[in-house]
Amino acid sequence: MGNEKFEVEADFLTIGRTFAEYRRMFDLRAGDIAGREILDCGGGAGTFTATAAELAERAVAVDPLFGPPSDALEPELRDAIEYNVAQLREKRDLFVWDFYGDVEARGRYLRAAAERFLADYATHPERYVAGALPALPVEDDAVDLALVSNLLFTYDDRLDRSFHEAAVRDLARVAREEVRVFPLHSLDRTRSAFVEPAAESLRADGHAVEFRAVPYEFQPGATEMLVVEPSQPTPNG
Repeated sequence: MGNEKFEVEADFLTIGRTFAEYRRMFDLRAGDIAGREILDCGGGAGTFTATAAELAERAVAVDPLFGPPSDALEPELRDAIEYNVAQLREKRDLFVWDFYGDVEARGRYLRAAAERFLADYATHPERYVAGALPALPVEDDAVDLALVSNLLFTYDDRLDRSFHEAAVRDLARVAREEVRVFPLHSLDRTRSAFVEPAAESLRADGHAVEFRAVPYEFQPGATEMLVVEPSQPTPNG
């Protein structure tokens, strides 16, 4: 799920996360999933949608990756994983390994996520919608909960303030109950410069915004998610 994107020759390559990782990244409990309609935005080659669909009323992922057949995606995902693992070997001291243990274990998570994703993508294509922020191909109030992993606030060097503000507004448009975004640190390992402007734009629209701790840390210090709840109607009179 979720996904991280790494720049290779100016392109974004997608890798996925497992359901177990998502549970920690977004501090998800059973009640957050069971019987609800859930969107994984920037779902990439992750297993969250496949697993959540067994518990939720409906689970769907949106990503520009989707569309080609699974056998066409498999080589791209394999190459992205190997590239990422090689990066991690070179930069292992920049990360916290409490969850994974070591680089090789992280690689196993990535490969397991890709394998489960490709199987579900081939079997249930209706769960995987081609699209991207900041204009999702999703109707207003279409889901209860929207999740965004390793996309917003990660790429301050190539996604600007206007993109982030438009993106969080669009997420708030499609989620009738809650939006959760993780992490809030950019690739330079510091809190994104766009977190507060995006939060203020949401507050200006009447949304409740909070920063909530999560039981997951891979980038040092990146242990909070942004939580957005819907705007409240203005009382008449």
